[in-house]
Amino acid sequence: MSDTAERAADGTAEQPAKQPTGEEAEETAEQRRERRRVAWRGARRVLWRPGFRSTVGELLAGLTDAASDVYDLDRPVDMYGNGIVETLEERVAGLLGTEAAAFFPSGTMAQQVALRCWAGRTGNATVAMHPLSHPEVHERHALSTLSGLRTVHPTREPRMPSADEIRDLDEPFGALFLELPLREAGFVLPSWEELVAVTDAARERDAVVHVDGARLWECATHLGRPLDEIAGLADSVYVSFYKSLGGFGGAALAGPRTLVDETKAWRHRYGGQVLQQFPTALSALIGLERELPRLPEYVAHARVVAAALREGFAGAGLPWARVHPEEPHTHQFQVWLPYEADALTEAGTRQAEETLTSLFPQIWERGGPGLAYTEVTVGAPGLEWTADDVRAAATDFASRLPR
Repeated sequence: MSDTAERAADGTAEQPAKQPTGEEAEETAEQRRERRRVAWRGARRVLWRPGFRSTVGELLAGLTDAASDVYDLDRPVDMYGNGIVETLEERVAGLLGTEAAAFFPSGTMAQQVALRCWAGRTGNATVAMHPLSHPEVHERHALSTLSGLRTVHPTREPRMPSADEIRDLDEPFGALFLELPLREAGFVLPSWEELVAVTDAARERDAVVHVDGARLWECATHLGRPLDEIAGLADSVYVSFYKSLGGFGGAALAGPRTLVDETKAWRHRYGGQVLQQFPTALSALIGLERELPRLPEYVAHARVVAAALREGFAGAGLPWARVHPEEPHTHQFQVWLPYEADALTEAGTRQAEETLTSLFPQIWERGGPGLAYTEVTVGAPGLEWTADDVRAAATDFASRLPR
């Protein structure tokens, strides 16, 4: 999740809002944010509990309770990337089937470094990527500003580019950047056959393939292949430790050992050679141990939730509603409704306040005139919801919308 999206998820970024009336006029933006935060944290029934809504004490308690299950706490503390950080790197390389992996403080840094290194190796500073990819939307033009890279777009359709679009791109490029899943388009994935074809097409163009796998961990169900086989299609892969695994932060870049060694040198230059990172590394190891095996279950239940949402909204008589994709590719998906974003956010806040059930614990984003969308994530708490529970919550949410 990007910085901007994270603020939105926590209700700390505001949409351009209509002029409030009545009681709403007495609330400041800060008061609305705090009200949402209290309502969402206080809900007893949720589909997901993100770590960024926890308190410091809650996160420290969870880390203390689980740390000894994943690492020998009597070993020396890490210093500049050794010790537990090396253990984490080896674990990731083993899971992805690569020669090596490097820990990075953030995915933004990891991917900038990876693409910079590939540009030096290929002699081509052009990167082919979707315009909805994370570096294009959420990183303040870092690729061009810091690394002198430029991007070209094989397609603007809300999906991964096709093999033909890669073959027909009208200028050379050194690297093909694939975000799996493509979050801004609705956490969408290609089929396995499409993924193989597009990576083959890139190599026909003498380009390397880099995968933005911030959410790669949950892709195996839809693609029908294990993680190492998916990663094996790429020359390098980035994975996140907090988006699906519940870690405190951090990322890893995996690939050939020579590339990884080079990225570690650039990691130092970029300021990523941090003295001690054991809390983040521990939380990542806990996520790999506890959350990674459960992701297929979350993906399967997300499909139950998505279907029940459609049924609930239809039964409530909403004029139009869409779950995208209709059958989620991962445990995350979008919901679109024909209302203003602030009206939908207010309905979700009131539902959490009055029923202690939070169906949509994020602000809604404007998707067009009179149209808005939000993201739904199904995690461990969501497994307790039956389809009937979801339909009932959807009906209750719809009853709070303006008619």
